[in-house]
Amino acid sequence: MKIHFKISYYTHWGQRLLVSANIPELGNGDLDKALALNFQYPEDWLAEIEINKPENFQFTYKYVLYDENSNQFVEEWGNDRTVDANPAETDHCFCIDSWNSPGSVENVFLTAPFHEVLLQHNHFTAKSQPTKKHTHLFKVKMPMLKQNEAVCLIGDCDILGNWSTTKPVVLSQTDGDWWTAELDLSKVKNEVHYKYGVFDPEDNQFRYLESGFDHIAPIYNSPKTLVQLSDGFVRISNNAWKGAGVGLPVFSIRTKKSFGVGDFGDLKLLVDWAERVGLKLIQVLPLNDTIGTHTDADVLPYAAISAFALNPLFLNLPATGKLPGTHPLQVEYKAKQAELNAEELISFLNVINYKLQYAKELYLLTKTKFLADKKFKAFFAENEYWLVPYAAYCVLRDQSGTSDYRLWQDFATYDAQKIAGFSSPDQPHFDDIAVNYFIQYHLHLQLSEAAHYAHTHGIVLKGDIPIGVNRNSVDTWVSPELFHMHMQAGAPPDMFAVKGQNWELPTYNWKEIEHTGFDWWKKRFSQMSNYFDTFRIDHILGFFRIWQIPISQVEGIMGFLNPSVPIHVNEFAEKGLWFDYNRYCKPYVTDAILWDFFGEDVPWVKANCLQIEDGWVLRLKEEFLSQAYIEKLFVEGEISERIKWGLFDLISNVLFFEVEGSNGTQYYPRFGMETLRTFADLDNYTKDRLWELYVDYFYRRQDANWYRSGMEKLPALKRATNMMICGEDLGMMTPCVTSAMNELGILSLEVQRAPKSNKIEFFHPNNAPYLSVVTPSTHDMSTIRGWWEEDRGVTQRFFNSQLGHWGEAPYFCESWICRDIILQHLYSPAMWSIFQMQDLLSISDSVRRTNPHDERINVPSNSMHSWRYRLHLNMEDLLQNDDFNNELRNYIAQSGR
Repeated sequence: MKIHFKISYYTHWGQRLLVSANIPELGNGDLDKALALNFQYPEDWLAEIEINKPENFQFTYKYVLYDENSNQFVEEWGNDRTVDANPAETDHCFCIDSWNSPGSVENVFLTAPFHEVLLQHNHFTAKSQPTKKHTHLFKVKMPMLKQNEAVCLIGDCDILGNWSTTKPVVLSQTDGDWWTAELDLSKVKNEVHYKYGVFDPEDNQFRYLESGFDHIAPIYNSPKTLVQLSDGFVRISNNAWKGAGVGLPVFSIRTKKSFGVGDFGDLKLLVDWAERVGLKLIQVLPLNDTIGTHTDADVLPYAAISAFALNPLFLNLPATGKLPGTHPLQVEYKAKQAELNAEELISFLNVINYKLQYAKELYLLTKTKFLADKKFKAFFAENEYWLVPYAAYCVLRDQSGTSDYRLWQDFATYDAQKIAGFSSPDQPHFDDIAVNYFIQYHLHLQLSEAAHYAHTHGIVLKGDIPIGVNRNSVDTWVSPELFHMHMQAGAPPDMFAVKGQNWELPTYNWKEIEHTGFDWWKKRFSQMSNYFDTFRIDHILGFFRIWQIPISQVEGIMGFLNPSVPIHVNEFAEKGLWFDYNRYCKPYVTDAILWDFFGEDVPWVKANCLQIEDGWVLRLKEEFLSQAYIEKLFVEGEISERIKWGLFDLISNVLFFEVEGSNGTQYYPRFGMETLRTFADLDNYTKDRLWELYVDYFYRRQDANWYRSGMEKLPALKRATNMMICGEDLGMMTPCVTSAMNELGILSLEVQRAPKSNKIEFFHPNNAPYLSVVTPSTHDMSTIRGWWEEDRGVTQRFFNSQLGHWGEAPYFCESWICRDIILQHLYSPAMWSIFQMQDLLSISDSVRRTNPHDERINVPSNSMHSWRYRLHLNMEDLLQNDDFNNELRNYIAQSGR
């Protein structure tokens, strides 16, 4: 039996099409062994294979684009192209297909939030009777059908009604997302022209026809030939659907039953409110366990100790169980609840310590029954790969008094066999191990229940995947080879952090991760899909390149882009410059700079931190080239804060960083070099030439390299999940990131006050692409009202140019201004408008908080003192506020969201 493949695809020089399948003849899924198709003008690709099997067989196949220039494979989206072959009846099977682009809007509507929740209405389900003998199989998808609609087919032959809309062939919906029709066209003499349309079987009415040119079905005069036409998606506009959502950290939810912090049980009231006002999505911050030190530092949600374990902070105690009435913790429960719930901000340590104590007592009371429970055993079996190391980590952390596993002596290096013994039920500390199983199991049950509750109310949940993990985490302990532990992830300077950001998270060893088939990332996505329908990739730029800071430095400004194409030493000569290593690559120190940085402390700095080189040049001593060393001196009280910051500035007063291992041949320019004293003291010719190199490095030469870097990772990760993916693509944007996200159907984030172009001051929501999320603010920014008061000049320009109002802007952001901004976003062409809860409340004087500066969730430059925000009102009371809820619901409904 011969299988013939044909697909139309416009390629560039150096590209070709392959077909891969789960059979030996087509490589068994190995892309290096896939069958190469042959080009046929103008843009068709064809191939054929012969399969010698007497019995019926089936295989699944897909097309792959191979680019010789980059040596990259790009697979089409989906894994549902099949051939059901019957060699006894068929000699030739022609598969005529359309490329399924990952970036197609229609594919977004086949992801979990739409497929499982938002578009779950009744389609026409009557199955057409299969034709006993058929020569053609028509297949097409249409995810955006309305209730009781079906796909139909008309064309220029008798069987297809001769283009009559009164006699369409109604397709049946088969397993999966395909609509199919089996037709016998053996009596048709010439090729058949046809189109798909939409039909209402209940009213027996033809609704409309797809756009574009006719499809063409070839006719072969052979009795044992089958033509399978997979036409992709019905060609209609699919950018009309729009939804609105609310963003609120779980810890910020306040209810009358809260315990000083929002928990998974409180999510249900947020779902009720979202449904009440017409919102379709709830977005939360990361929910993973962050308890590494048992101090206030553990409040940071983006520094998880496990990429899989949930945070005990969100445990709902009543849903977990109840202690006996005489137990001391139960006796004080109500008083403690009232005390913590009355707090304006989260009293993090008080809440988490009580919950952990309460959970342990519950476990000890019920452990025999719990450990024998069949549902728990099933949960344990499915999650053992991360749950056992996590529980052991928690016990070792507490036994040793540190989360730095390098100090755990015999357990400093992870050994699975040794940890299995340590976690054995016959160990005296097994209860300390198993209580973590108990907590994680109940967190899983409670979040699963909240997700199910949201789905039954037509609401989808959007999670958040941080770009990194805690340096002292279970993940780095178990799999250190997946990380660059001598580096730290961060971000270059921007309007929110003038010295950049150092997140103190290790960067990824992507080569090793790719070598494992992205197993860790795939497991992470799989775990997340247990609870979420869609998710935000925090700092998606990190998949293309990361801002990497050596472990010896503290400030983000000391970082560089990785991967990146560095500046070669020969490029300086090409610019007519002599490369002066000492002048360019060592901190530049003069008496004038010392006085400006240290004032009267200059003598101490000269005596203790500096040395003379080459007879007269001031240089920092070797140990004072490390900001981490200086930070240690400050913490130990050896130096003042002024000296610390002065030394930090001195260390960063450098033009270039040498690339490690390049033997002095390659260099990274220091970000923002034009603002440095070392740059200011150069002659104008040198300044101009160095600036040319700087601009070329940061804004010109990297795009192709970063595109390749991103496309080596993101397609494989996207294929690992059916969740809708949104990228947080703020920061130093480059065209390659936008291009890759468009190609993969990853939604972008558009923030009004943070445009991605430095040529405009504001981004107008009306200019958003369809596959995007628009928002007026994020958790890393001040709210609309807080931002309004930060810079009077910016506010005035925004008031006139973006809101279109004349005259002087009000000093305070009044409710009507907030309403205007919310409406701008609701009427945006973007698929999603998502708002911080604080911004939604700001449109009403009766529910908004008095002081807008109390509403900010995080200040990136001061994260250690952030992440404690709570709503100022209970969700129960907000649900009862009909005036506000009706007003907001009307705005959302009128916008078509």
